[in-house]
Amino acid sequence: MSINWKDNLGLGFLLGLIGPTLGIIGFYLVNYNASSFFDFVDLTITQKLLSPLLSLCCVINLALFYLFIHFEKYPTGRGIILATFLYGLVIVLFKFFI
Repeated sequence: MSINWKDNLGLGFLLGLIGPTLGIIGFYLVNYNASSFFDFVDLTITQKLLSPLLSLCCVINLALFYLFIHFEKYPTGRGIILATFLYGLVIVLFKFFI
């Protein structure tokens, strides 16, 4: 049984997790590079900015999803959507419980 690494659910899930993470790191590097990353995370948690920041960074998954759907890589697109739903759950938890 061979695994098609170019079109599978696991690859999409991994890309869906990495995309918003890179977005948050990019946002940190552009706006808050004078302080440490942990100070940045602490600031976003104390000022309740983490859920809006995560929501904004999930737009990267939208672009990834449309890119893979355009090239008819449907299982990878499903993995990206699955990761986006996971991020959505985390965003709701941060919004109402932290």
